[in-house]
Amino acid sequence: MTNSRMNPKVDEFLSKAKKWKEEYEKLRDIVLDCELAEEIKWKHPCYMFDNKNIVLIHGFKDYCALLFHKGALLQDPHRILIQQTENVQAARQIRFTNVLEIVEMETILKDYIYEAIEVEKAGLEVNYKKNTEIIIPEELQNKFNEVPALETAFEVLTPGRQRAYILYFSQPKQAKTRQSRVEKYMQQILDGKGLND
Repeated sequence: MTNSRMNPKVDEFLSKAKKWKEEYEKLRDIVLDCELAEEIKWKHPCYMFDNKNIVLIHGFKDYCALLFHKGALLQDPHRILIQQTENVQAARQIRFTNVLEIVEMETILKDYIYEAIEVEKAGLEVNYKKNTEIIIPEELQNKFNEVPALETAFEVLTPGRQRAYILYFSQPKQAKTRQSRVEKYMQQILDGKGLND
């Protein structure tokens, strides 16, 4: 592995990691062996081919993961790709709970990464399902009427971010809770950020 491909921003990310540090470092070594460019996106190490996102390394409470941006298009012969939630259409994760799992799967992981690169080279795209049943909750529409800039900012968000907000705002049964959620995230929407940014 040549040091020229290592991004100092990722070194900084790793130096601050309190959990999964050893796992992140091993995943980084594996991904960099596959000749991908290293960057920080969405506050995590992201690896690209020709400026297209291939994989992202991220961690959660119970596991860390290698996330394939177009994982839904991979063959997955080992049945290890996981759809994070039912609303995620393209991305798929391979999850780990310790560094030994990563070491044991190194060859398989590289095969999946190389396949993901080939998917990108071929220009394949995920066919996203159009979801027409999304309805803007009344509480959000009322805020749009009060603050037109909020509606403008919301419309500029990506469809996925819009959907995440709408699902989150619509969940509570009580109007009061829905309204407080809308108010809590108004500034974040105005700042052009998604629910989890």
